[in-house]
Amino acid sequence: MPGSPPVHRRAATLACCLALAALVASSALTVTGGGTLGARRPLYAWYAVDALLFALAVALLRRVPVRQAGRLVLAGSVLVAAVGLLAPPRTSDDAYRYVWDGQVQQAGLSPYAYAPDDPALAGLRARAPGLFPVGDGCDGWDERRAAGGFCSRLNRPNVRTIYPPVAELWFAGLHRVAGGWGVRAAQAGGALLAVVTTGVLLAALRRRPGAPGRALWRAALWGWCPGVAVWAVNDAHVDVLGALLMVAGLVLAGRGRAGAGGALLGAATATKLLPALALPGAMSGLLARRPRPRDLVLPLSALGVFVLGYLPYVVASGAGVLGYLPGYLREEGYDQDRIDRFALVRLLLPDRLAPYGAALVLLALVLHVLRRGDPERPWRGALLVTGGALLAVTPGYPWYGLLVVALVGLDGRWEWLAVPAAGQVVYLLGGGAQRWAYAVALAVVLAGAVGRRAGRPGAGTPAGASGAVPGAASTGASPGASTGASVTNGRGKGRARVFGPGR
Repeated sequence: MPGSPPVHRRAATLACCLALAALVASSALTVTGGGTLGARRPLYAWYAVDALLFALAVALLRRVPVRQAGRLVLAGSVLVAAVGLLAPPRTSDDAYRYVWDGQVQQAGLSPYAYAPDDPALAGLRARAPGLFPVGDGCDGWDERRAAGGFCSRLNRPNVRTIYPPVAELWFAGLHRVAGGWGVRAAQAGGALLAVVTTGVLLAALRRRPGAPGRALWRAALWGWCPGVAVWAVNDAHVDVLGALLMVAGLVLAGRGRAGAGGALLGAATATKLLPALALPGAMSGLLARRPRPRDLVLPLSALGVFVLGYLPYVVASGAGVLGYLPGYLREEGYDQDRIDRFALVRLLLPDRLAPYGAALVLLALVLHVLRRGDPERPWRGALLVTGGALLAVTPGYPWYGLLVVALVGLDGRWEWLAVPAAGQVVYLLGGGAQRWAYAVALAVVLAGAVGRRAGRPGAGTPAGASGAVPGAASTGASPGASTGASVTNGRGKGRARVFGPGR
């Protein structure tokens, strides 16, 4: 807004601050009194209000001067994360398992060796009344009777843990630092990771080519997202750690630091497995030129860190490190004998062929990114593959979409936020909403892509803003012009622009 009068810039900043304050207040009411997983109906209206205020605050942020935008994004991220700390988890009980796994490791045991209800762990259970309450009737939404008769806040107390090794190291670290806090330690850790992710996004966006600082508003797509306050902080899902490692890895990969970027992506994958979907983005454009030996650095670094993460647990537990993963996939409807996912693919294919159809969709996206992706913006391909995979699989857990939210914060294609929003709808309303919720999300994503290709407002650069589209500096495009990134084919010849005008 360099040409705007000072009074207009001050008014824009004030309006954005007011919208942000309203978002924080609404989110606080959502977390403290807006319902729980056991009483979901109040959440419907609160989530809708939060989403509208989030959209308004980000839209106004685009009008805030660059000098103030970064500080405002970071301050807002701290406030939104703090909101999640106002109450115990209200819509997920996964964090209680995190606390238990940390306590098991502190006792010198492998979390993959025993289920929580194993008689051998009776002594540990007795020292964890916050996880295994006594005398409260065991009738809370996050409580259930285990086979042994005791009350448990851990879901599936009869199975071993499902979480990969870097997540387990995180749980062990939380227990060592703040074990007495119980589940509040997991929430505080989630808040810290959420704010650090905002900082990484801001640092990366400040170094964007063309118009440094013009894209800082994108970091608010993560830092101010109401889903971050709920999924990453209040419910304390470890996916936020995977998102942070993934973002940092992609940023380093985009700067040519393949070894460090691959190592972080391997650590992200060893946190929740899903960040493996970002690896093709980190290798964008690989098939557009002649392969080189150094192209192996990133995938080998990722694989090495992933294997090293598992190694000590494999030594302790053998094949038990798979934990409940096979059972979880069957339970969640990914089993060939009972398909409850792949809702959009099942519109075109019989149920028994749906997993194969989803796999073909994912393979096509991966090949597209490897052939046509922009190596200087690997998060763009990572967003396409990750978001596309979630649309193909149609999961019922919105926190899987934290990866998508983080990638949107880097790339600015806000329409992909419809994907985690669809997951939230399915989580609240049940499997009956799966097909239409994800169909709407797909329509939003396609509409955004079409609008961007046609050059309409709503692309990564705000309508009317004075600033270059990323890549303008290297292509010679004028500020605000639509442009695409060029990839060299390895013989000094430029290839066609990989994402088309304005995308």
